[in-house]
Amino acid sequence: MRRPAPRARLSALVIGLLGARLGAAAAPADSPSPPVPQDFAAVVPGYAFEFPRDFGSHPQFRIEWWYVTGWLETPTHESLGFQITFFRNRPAAQDDNPSRFAPRQLLIAHCAISDPAHSGLWHDQRVRRAGLGLAEATPSDTRVWIDDWLLERRDDRYLAHIRARDFSLELTLAPTQPPLLNGDHGFSQKAPAARSASYYYSQPHLHVTGNIARADRRSAVSGEAWLDHEWSSEYLDPAAVGWDWIGLNLDDGGAIMAFRLRDRQGRAYWSGGTVREAGGQVRSLGTSDIEFTPLRRWRSPRSAVDYPVSFTVRVGERRFELAPLLDDQENDARLSSGAIYWEGAVSAVQSQRTIGRGYLELTGYDQPLSLGR
Repeated sequence: MRRPAPRARLSALVIGLLGARLGAAAAPADSPSPPVPQDFAAVVPGYAFEFPRDFGSHPQFRIEWWYVTGWLETPTHESLGFQITFFRNRPAAQDDNPSRFAPRQLLIAHCAISDPAHSGLWHDQRVRRAGLGLAEATPSDTRVWIDDWLLERRDDRYLAHIRARDFSLELTLAPTQPPLLNGDHGFSQKAPAARSASYYYSQPHLHVTGNIARADRRSAVSGEAWLDHEWSSEYLDPAAVGWDWIGLNLDDGGAIMAFRLRDRQGRAYWSGGTVREAGGQVRSLGTSDIEFTPLRRWRSPRSAVDYPVSFTVRVGERRFELAPLLDDQENDARLSSGAIYWEGAVSAVQSQRTIGRGYLELTGYDQPLSLGR
């Protein structure tokens, strides 16, 4: 995930944010991450999640995101993927700047529809400083917006309203299960040092209804989605070059979140995950429980980045293959965050039978992450 030079500082902040969202930023013992600056809140063990408060923004922390991904189906049985992401970043304190235009919070949004008939993504992006009624993330409950792009929680449901350049989404997402706290009751450690951590929960199996438009074509849709909400004040350690992450809704009602961080040799050096079984039991998994083994690669004709778009994955005792809805699900977000990454709809296949669907995210395959301080 990379940046054009004029946006280097913003890119670093957003890439750090994305890394933390994955429950990822690990650091080897000989390369400790720096302490959290005093003007940012720290993530510590023992935090008691409280809803609806923690559905909302946490502006005292450096980075935060709401990440919605899922599968949709049209009345003509088209299968589509979708992504709606809002990022919040708090720059270093500017308390001595009295201007209303001082960037005390920055908001960035990415959205995409994975469309096999289109042979790729419909995608768009926005970036704004918070305030002046143009962009905001409220602390009392989920309500984050940039202009006419909105994700909010109302009457125990999420409403997504996106009007992009060539497409739009009007979706209602209804929870069918309680929030899934990742890591140690929502304390998601990123490295051997306990300070490298985030607060992180997911909402699997969101029931989706609504409408989408692609160019002049409008369709009713229904399906299932996954929401990640995470906040932190740590940067991704510079030793990390990228990560692979999955969020899967299983057909039996279970759910899997798993990730691995890669070192400069492409090896896994920090991994983790959470499994909710069909009966509701939750297990937190560590590095020895997770394996990602690439099966097939795809090279982007635009960026020339080579991605492993299919994997064999081991999560605890489970082993399955990931098959992409289509190969070209590369998201070029350089105009907002300086990032190029692959984020796409995938099926989980076991013994030639589909057992679930979700999303796979791949970063750091173009070049190592660069996170200037």
